[in-house]
Amino acid sequence: MVFYGEYQVTITQGARLVLPKKLRELIKGNQFVLTKGFDKCLAGYDKTDWSARSAEFMASSLLNTANLDLKRLLFSGAIYIELDEQGRFVLPKSLHDYLMTAEKVVFVGVGDHFEIWKQSIWQNYLERAESKTVTQTNND
Repeated sequence: MVFYGEYQVTITQGARLVLPKKLRELIKGNQFVLTKGFDKCLAGYDKTDWSARSAEFMASSLLNTANLDLKRLLFSGAIYIELDEQGRFVLPKSLHDYLMTAEKVVFVGVGDHFEIWKQSIWQNYLERAESKTVTQTNND
C-alpha cells in the first residue's frame, strides 16, 4: 500500500471531511488512525500499519528523551476514525485545533501514510521545500 497524490478538500460544518477516494481505497475497512504529525499537519495510517508502527515506538527506550517526545506527540493525539458510507468523518476538536484550520485542507500522500495540512501552511511548506531543492541542485 502506497499513499500518493495531493487532494484539496473543504471542511464542512461540524468539522466534517471527506477522505479522498484514492486514499480511502488503501484503507482496510472503514477505520483508520489519525494523529498529530510534524510541521503542524495530521498523519493518517491504516489500522494494521498503525499497529505495526506502534509496536516499533513502544520498543524504543524511555531513557532517550527524543524517543519520549515522539511517543508523546504521536500517542497523545492518536484516535481511531470511522468513515461513513460516503467516506466522510468528523475531525476531533483537539486535532482540528492542532491543524489550525479554517475551511480548506490538503490531503497529501507520503508513501506509508497520508497527511492533512491547512492549505496555506502546505503552500508555504512547498515553497520552502522547492527552494531548498533548487539550491541543493545548483550546488551539486
